[in-house]
Amino acid sequence: MKRTYEGHTRYRRLTAAVLGLALLMIAEAAAAQVYKWKDEHGATHYGDTPPPRVKSDLLDTGTPVPARAPVLPYELARAVQAAPVVLYTTARCDGCDQGRALLRARGIPFSERTVNTGEDQQQLERANGGKSELPLLLVGSRRIAGFQAAAWQDALSAAAYPRQKMLPPSYQFAAPVPAAGVATPGASTASAPPTPPVRGQTRMPPDEAAAQAADQQPRSKPSSTSGTPPTQ
Repeated sequence: MKRTYEGHTRYRRLTAAVLGLALLMIAEAAAAQVYKWKDEHGATHYGDTPPPRVKSDLLDTGTPVPARAPVLPYELARAVQAAPVVLYTTARCDGCDQGRALLRARGIPFSERTVNTGEDQQQLERANGGKSELPLLLVGSRRIAGFQAAAWQDALSAAAYPRQKMLPPSYQFAAPVPAAGVATPGASTASAPPTPPVRGQTRMPPDEAAAQAADQQPRSKPSSTSGTPPTQ
């Protein structure tokens, strides 16, 4: 009788555990609903709760959901939208390393573009008014060539970037990309110069061709010793 009682007890505990696990899975499935929407500044957000008074789309949780980017504070997001920051760097460049460290320490979201090839160099010169000095900092339409800590800080402050770091703890800076972008494999990036037209290869009607050939024939010059034409 005792064994029967213990068997029932174990059965109840196992049933309770299974039910608890099922409820937990149901709760997680309900919480797995992901909504996507854009705020008034055009930034895309993801969340498990739809925002009030904003149109949102419910994503299919059966497909991979992109990692939800941390929401930036309003003051920082407004500065990023009004004056995006771009940093041109290259390898073995102390000023580039110092500039990158300054932006990260202040909590400035930025795009880093590396200059390692001739095509990258051309893109750098386009962005820097024909100059090739590195690092190059772009804050909106303002550009500063060379690492100048005070000038960089002033440019960021003038663009309304917060002086203190406000990035969320989960924020990750974007990976550097080549300044010239990723070239298509097997495709030549330099365009061939136009072939100049070849003279004399335009076909003309026979009559015009004969007339032109006759005009190009050398003509005999009159003799300088006699004023009379040669006798036939």
